[in-house]
Amino acid sequence: MDPLTGGAKHRRPAPPALPWTVRLQLFGLVTAVDLVQRGDGTVNRFLFSLADRQTAARARPDAHGVRSADVTVDASRRLWARVFSPVSAESPLPVIVYIHGGGFALLTAASSLLDAMCRRLCRELGAVVVSVNYRLAPEHRCPAAYDDGVDVLRHLGTSGLPPDVAVPVDLSRCFLVGDSAGGNIAHHVAQRWTSSSPSPSSPIRLAGVVLLQPFFGGEERTEAEERLDSVAPVVNMGRADWSWRAFLPEGADRNHPAAHVTGEAGPEPELPEEFPPAMVVVGGYDPLQDWQRRYAGMLMRKGKPVQVVEFPEAIHAFYAFPELADSGKLVKEMKTFMESNAPKSNA
Repeated sequence: MDPLTGGAKHRRPAPPALPWTVRLQLFGLVTAVDLVQRGDGTVNRFLFSLADRQTAARARPDAHGVRSADVTVDASRRLWARVFSPVSAESPLPVIVYIHGGGFALLTAASSLLDAMCRRLCRELGAVVVSVNYRLAPEHRCPAAYDDGVDVLRHLGTSGLPPDVAVPVDLSRCFLVGDSAGGNIAHHVAQRWTSSSPSPSSPIRLAGVVLLQPFFGGEERTEAEERLDSVAPVVNMGRADWSWRAFLPEGADRNHPAAHVTGEAGPEPELPEEFPPAMVVVGGYDPLQDWQRRYAGMLMRKGKPVQVVEFPEAIHAFYAFPELADSGKLVKEMKTFMESNAPKSNA
């Protein structure tokens, strides 16, 4: 019997089996989210700051040889990024531009959970990681986050990495990686970047995009949303609906092109020939999984290379918890994807 369906449509599955340490962290996270998401669509940022522990950049290498530095991209809109790099490298390293989740409205590049994850990606993927601190909704609605992602790529192409990064990099091996809402942003940034015909002199070349349980949606309620609502931790329909109301333009519904990219309720997005190969990560305990598979299907219909990686027992945001076995398996899948999609001249 399928542990997620129980053999019947919409039958509630048993809650996922998780270590107590993960359950405790998730309890604190979702409690904070529920407390700060106000009914009027605003965020109690002071209250969330009490729960969202921040980590400063560290010029001194940690125990694994990873250092970090913050770089300002546009001071007028407080757009910045945190750059993680190893102390040394024998050959040029790929660059990961990381776009975090948080329902478009929460967390920052300095949030301890995300700082730790980017350090891990830097260490285990052998890459320089640029974590984007984009503007948050509802103060800055769509398309502000998309604009910020594109501008960080543009800044990398024109100004390069900060002097603190003492290792060589190969910007033709640039990978966009986004989790949850960040996966949505990564898709739209990749679409914009490859549609705008970047200057031939720009060293930035998108070699691939990795979407970790990306946040897409629509007015329709999918089978997984209904079956896993109130069962799966982190994401439920209430929290997701709040996030869309906070992020989308005033008056827009969830069939807006920013949310609904899979073609059932409107035209599919126009994707240029240069749109990069994609890796889409799906978890069996994620209510968003049907939208993620539909997204991969849309890419396939358009002839875009796409790899779907399924983790049947994974909850939403499992990648942020290294104590979960699937988190380690995911990093290995990402490494293989990056190696297989490196430009031939650098292979």
